[in-house]
Amino acid sequence: MLRRARRHVRSLGAESPRNLAAWLRFWRSYHDYRRLAGADAVSLRHLYPCLGDDTGETPVEPTYFFQDAWAFEQIVGQRPVEHVDVGSHYKFVALLSKVVPLTMVDLRPLPVELPSLHFRHGSILDLPFEDESMPSVSSLCVVEHIGLGRYGDVLDPRGSERAVAELMRVVAPGGDLYVSVPIDVESRVHFNAHRVFTEESFVALFDPFELCESRYIYGNEFGERWAPRSGTGCYWFRRPAGRSS
Repeated sequence: MLRRARRHVRSLGAESPRNLAAWLRFWRSYHDYRRLAGADAVSLRHLYPCLGDDTGETPVEPTYFFQDAWAFEQIVGQRPVEHVDVGSHYKFVALLSKVVPLTMVDLRPLPVELPSLHFRHGSILDLPFEDESMPSVSSLCVVEHIGLGRYGDVLDPRGSERAVAELMRVVAPGGDLYVSVPIDVESRVHFNAHRVFTEESFVALFDPFELCESRYIYGNEFGERWAPRSGTGCYWFRRPAGRSS
């Protein structure tokens, strides 16, 4: 039994030097627990070490934390009769589907289902909707990846521009489009992760759409002011009513 427990512990990364301090804390707390009055017996083969969760504050990925909350608030506030999301984080899409009729489009099918969420397999370069047919569309932290092969997509130096054009194509007159991308004072490509845009060059891709709102994420800060450093821009665009591209 002890040999089997050792194999189990090794499979969890016990031999990594980086985890040494965390493992020492785990074994100390395990032995302390066993000494407590009324503690249940714990078999070694039932150990389930959760290393690194004992942090001083809640770990947060600020980009998704801020952009998802921002987009959720704007979309719900507009009360669209239906909404389409293209490739955004599944948690954002799942929660939004509970308050807005929602269709999710992604290149990679979801392995789970929700009654409130309608999934359609598709590419941001070829969306399964008619021209100017959707009143509300979002695509958060997606456009910057297109054409770099990260998610099995076709390599294309103009992938981001084509993705923007396709998102715009399906937005109805008077409809809204919500997007977010990495921004900085100069454009560049981090192959095959993502592209970084200047705000001026990115916003220009959406002409003749109107920019309704922009917000910025810099580290753990979220606000209305652009800064000359690396961050994430969150943009709400609207197609002018009665105007066709």
